[in-house]
Amino acid sequence: MKDNESNFSEHEKEEYVLYDKEYKEFWSRIDNSVVMKEYDITSGSPNCRVCICQYNRLEEARFWTRIFQEHALFIKLGLPADQKKAREEAQSLIDIFSDLRKRLDKADKLEGDLLNNLIKAVKSIIMFKAELLRQIIQCKEAPGSNYPLLLDHIRREAERFLGLLLKPVPKDPLELLLVQEVFWLRIMKEHIEFVIHLLDPSERELIEQAEEFRKTFSRLLETARDLESMDDTMPKHFNTVIRFTEDVVRNTIQLRDFKAAAFELATLCKLLSIVSTPLLLDHIRREADKFLSELEVLLPEVIRCNSNFKKIK
Repeated sequence: MKDNESNFSEHEKEEYVLYDKEYKEFWSRIDNSVVMKEYDITSGSPNCRVCICQYNRLEEARFWTRIFQEHALFIKLGLPADQKKAREEAQSLIDIFSDLRKRLDKADKLEGDLLNNLIKAVKSIIMFKAELLRQIIQCKEAPGSNYPLLLDHIRREAERFLGLLLKPVPKDPLELLLVQEVFWLRIMKEHIEFVIHLLDPSERELIEQAEEFRKTFSRLLETARDLESMDDTMPKHFNTVIRFTEDVVRNTIQLRDFKAAAFELATLCKLLSIVSTPLLLDHIRREADKFLSELEVLLPEVIRCNSNFKKIK
């Protein structure tokens, strides 16, 4: 394999509607789901039925194996040329996750050898990321262009997915929503911080926009942690979470569109940065879309089961 994004299938350009229009459409779908269905049964992830939600491991696996394949590529591109062993291990992980992606695309269930092979691969990439981070923290290896926080960021993503594979415990939709928001809002905040440090200093307008996103998502993350703590008291209704999630959705759509615009600029060679490949910008855009898709599945259940109203106005 070559050390660039050609390792992956071609990305079709995606058009994004203005965030305010999409925001209205998002909540319209939520309203319709709350009113028209007594419960949701979806092939997506999470799966929800009768006020209990859990992740669809097969759908999660299809998403995250691509993410981890790309993580290995980004690490390899960021490693110094003299770290031959680490670069070879990164390439091996690229190949392993490429094979798993093909097998998962053909699978109807995640079980048996496929599940075991996936768990083994995820554990391997967690160990690889952790070891690289450990060496950098201890000043035993040069970081190249792999920020320590970036390695920790992608390690946490893999740890979370491994937990879903090993312990897919059904949860109350409100609990799952808040856990999800705390996880994803930290991910979104760190994406912005990485982008700020990868943009050329001359890209002042983009950096200023990114700084505003950083402030917004730092605030949202702090609030999500507060609400998650309050939910420990097991309130029958928690309408404030719905209002908070409206803010999360609106800002995440805006951030997703910012990432998509940056990806397009990079592919057209209109962006000054030290981004190793435009694929990185598309990668973080897809993670924002994943966050939004999970919110769209969970919100109808939260409104039905954990609020005392049935429609968003």
